[in-house]
Amino acid sequence: MKIAVPRQTDQNERRVALTPAAVKKLVAGGAAVVVQTGAGVGSHHADAAYVTAGAQLVGDGEAESIWSQADIAVVTQPPTVAEAQRMREGAVLVGMLAPLKRADLVRTLAARNVTSFSLDFLPRTTRAQSMDVLSSQANMAGYKAVLLAAAVSPRMFPMMITAAGTISPAKVFVIGAGVAGLQAIATARRLGAVVEAFDVRAVVEEQVKSLGARFVKLPLPPGSMGDAQTAGGYAKELSEEDRRRQSELMGKHVIAADCVITTAAVFGKAPPLLIPREVVEQMKAGSVIIDLAADADAGRGNCELTKPGERYTTANGVLIDGPLNLSSTLSVDASLAYGNNMLAFLGEIAKGGQVTINLADEIQKGACITHGGAVVNEMVSKAVGNSPPSEQGIA
Repeated sequence: MKIAVPRQTDQNERRVALTPAAVKKLVAGGAAVVVQTGAGVGSHHADAAYVTAGAQLVGDGEAESIWSQADIAVVTQPPTVAEAQRMREGAVLVGMLAPLKRADLVRTLAARNVTSFSLDFLPRTTRAQSMDVLSSQANMAGYKAVLLAAAVSPRMFPMMITAAGTISPAKVFVIGAGVAGLQAIATARRLGAVVEAFDVRAVVEEQVKSLGARFVKLPLPPGSMGDAQTAGGYAKELSEEDRRRQSELMGKHVIAADCVITTAAVFGKAPPLLIPREVVEQMKAGSVIIDLAADADAGRGNCELTKPGERYTTANGVLIDGPLNLSSTLSVDASLAYGNNMLAFLGEIAKGGQVTINLADEIQKGACITHGGAVVNEMVSKAVGNSPPSEQGIA
């Protein structure tokens, strides 16, 4: 069984799908691992480290072969359509494929009879925790977001009592208390800030309080929002009326904050708009918004004025940063975590030197996007306009 690690071509991607430590474990288990030269450079893993781990290196002159000869290709970012076209029929692709935004790629994978697994579609179950790339990478992003905010804020985060007087702590407001939000809360508290947080899921209140932050409860009419959480632990998409009320009531907390970290997302949807232009215009000069929900396809994030991939200052002096792929800036640890997630998933589909596809298994079924020449994930199928096969075709 040949597992291939192509070099990522996205200029913002510094992570690698498998670290040398992960490669060593795969080789010890009987797999042949092929790594394109330079694949680990962005995460500070030299080619020599992969050779020492037992991998075979493939140079740029043989780049096409790394796709065409692989039984399993592992990636962080989605491959290009051209790369997918080079994959042999019956091969397997594993990574964060963002299939809802990559219709051409999904159709190509189906046409090539490639079985693809998108790790961002894994079910959020106890068994799948070791493979949960969304959580491992969001953890990195939440941490880095606070460091970015602290670096650009004209205020210090901790309280200080000095001979020149007492400096009060900065006020940080975190919107969304998922993995990224909770890590942002913990990091801001470690830096000494006073932290408030809000989430539509009432169940996270205790987690927020356990980190030393205040959980903001919005006085919404009884029964309007409820506990907006899906069975899988994701935030539900609110109605337009609930979202509007939420935004209005949250505005005073945003305006009072020195730094706002936004992380609110709804799986498979554009990020909810929570900070409208008029709220930003009331924020004081020197305030900072780090918008982790920045989405290039949506053209914004949780803040109406966010420019995905850009940092700029508004006319009234508010700095807004909409970083993309922030976890990649912590490439060493992000690759370590991602590689361990990948290793755990490969343990599910590659056993005894053989690729074993079993879509009756909840983990494989949840993550599988294409198989048997068709799009088998219902949500993705609707997005790309391809009907899933019958149950008999999923064996």
